[in-house]
Amino acid sequence: MLPYFPFEQDRFAMTLGVRALRPDEPLIEVDEPHYREELALKESLLAAHHRARFQAEPGTEPHQWETVTELLPLLARQHPRHFTLEVEGEQWRWRNLLLGTETVFTPGRTDSLPRAPLDWLGRQVQEDLLLMDGTREGLPMIAGLLCFPSGWCLEDKMGRSLLDIHAPVPNFGTKLGASTVRLMEGLKPGRPVTRVNWALSVTHRLDLEPWTKPEWRHLFEGITAHNAGERCFLRLERQTLSLLPRTGAILFTIHTYRAPVATEVVDPARRRRLANVLRTVPPDTSAYKGITPLLEPLVAWLEADAP
Repeated sequence: MLPYFPFEQDRFAMTLGVRALRPDEPLIEVDEPHYREELALKESLLAAHHRARFQAEPGTEPHQWETVTELLPLLARQHPRHFTLEVEGEQWRWRNLLLGTETVFTPGRTDSLPRAPLDWLGRQVQEDLLLMDGTREGLPMIAGLLCFPSGWCLEDKMGRSLLDIHAPVPNFGTKLGASTVRLMEGLKPGRPVTRVNWALSVTHRLDLEPWTKPEWRHLFEGITAHNAGERCFLRLERQTLSLLPRTGAILFTIHTYRAPVATEVVDPARRRRLANVLRTVPPDTSAYKGITPLLEPLVAWLEADAP
């Protein structure tokens, strides 16, 4: 089963659902059974189309380096079985025990890493990593490594403000825009927050940039009330937001999980709740999420064996 089931009400609700990260919760999660597979997929995706999946505005090297120097000690402390970090003077020695790699570098020295700092860091974790500038009006996106998006891409979002980025989301501006800006402007160093976002898909693949749809849209065909639970996938994004203390950048992490709906609703209470949520998704939201063709057969499947 997936580590989260984000449906807390019996109706669809458009809420931020943000809470403070608990002291015992890691900022970066290691899903060990899938770690090597997903990191290998990142490498292949970046090799195939690097600019589509990594971009950084000029002048963002300090923001990228701060992300590295904030995250690596945290990773080594929170996941000591998987990562180690040794600091000797200005030199850092990073060991990724899951990948069997060792990297020695000097923070701030561009030539001490084989690629841009955020590009290198994004190949150590399963999360996608995005940076917003918390010191500029509008909180624009200034850098990102994005390999596992759900229907969007960096090219469409880089340099744009927070509200502009979310403009396509139905009712975001009127219902959540102001509160989201307040949340991000109110972040404090060392006090990250988290939320879980959900979607439905007809494919198990992680990379769902808009240009990939011709490769998998045929999977919408033949989904019925008899097979929807196995053919439809629940896709979850465990997201975190952290304010970096020196540059004022905001780090946005996205860890994507997915599994067939059938494996997530063995519990009858979960089954009923998901059916109720899907039944009440507004039409404009279901169209935006791309799930309109799935709703009727999936709800029928959920209700078929409900007690």
